[in-house]
Amino acid sequence: MIPLAGNPTSTQPDRPGNSGKLMIFGGSGGFDLATRICRYLDIPQGTAHLEDFPDGESFVKLEVDVRGRDCFVVQSTSPPVNDNLMQLLIFIDCLRRASANRITAVIPYFGYARQDRKSEGRTPITAKMLANLITAAGAHRVVTLDLHADQIQGFFDIPVDHLTGFPLIAKEVKELGIQDTVIVSPDVGNLKTANKYATELGGEIAIIDKRRRSGDTVEMTNVIGDVKDKNVLLFDDMITTGGTLASAAKLVRSFGAKSVYAGATHGIFAGPCIERLQESDFTRIWVTDSVPERNTVKAKLPNLEVVGVAELLGEAIRRIHRDESISALFRS
Repeated sequence: MIPLAGNPTSTQPDRPGNSGKLMIFGGSGGFDLATRICRYLDIPQGTAHLEDFPDGESFVKLEVDVRGRDCFVVQSTSPPVNDNLMQLLIFIDCLRRASANRITAVIPYFGYARQDRKSEGRTPITAKMLANLITAAGAHRVVTLDLHADQIQGFFDIPVDHLTGFPLIAKEVKELGIQDTVIVSPDVGNLKTANKYATELGGEIAIIDKRRRSGDTVEMTNVIGDVKDKNVLLFDDMITTGGTLASAAKLVRSFGAKSVYAGATHGIFAGPCIERLQESDFTRIWVTDSVPERNTVKAKLPNLEVVGVAELLGEAIRRIHRDESISALFRS
């Protein structure tokens, strides 16, 4: 299990050499999560005025003094992706110009992570460009959660703490005590994730032969492994349009699966995702609160369970602030 400190307080003495008093801010894509992190750390949340001008421009004004402080800004670059991303960059620049000592961008969900390579000619590597922008804006460090591709850490020229929500979801699955399970990887590329869950939860592994036809359309025709009369567990790093999970659920049921569960760190639920998941008859779906506004989705998906990551991120922030090791939080 992740070793989390119980109710750390801001009255603890700062370690020599750290970056001054801790302050945590939340952008539009991370305000509620920042509130929960501050509650865990038992510190007041930093306040700022966030506004969109009539022409669509974003504006950030700090309402507290941050000179010489150790500042963390929590912002997922989830939909609206470009608005949240621009606000994050402006927030970082605002903190830098207000003389913050150290600025850490806490990005629970890192958008554009699937554009991490040139899959064909004349295309960008957008994830690398975003790493450059975040660094140029003035961030000294990045904390993130389950990047779509691990190599994105190397796109940054500043330290990156890459945490994982895997133990949190695995704990929820364990508590159900599901028997006769098989961990199914929706594609070959996700086999590493499936293997982690199989090691933690037990059970066999099966793989689905998946061919992507377009950005939101996939074709699945075969299951490599035995799922007949088994309870299938499908895990991925994110649920975006739901095409992969919905097709996988339909396929394993055609191969005789008794029930189907699904889990992912990031629940984006874009486009026709909710309708697809509603039609797929999942027994339960787990996501974390790395992406805000899950209440609307949960109202339409009563089988959805949201796992909190505030304590995980809060513990990482506490240890970074006190110049302590956070390697124990990288367990994956």
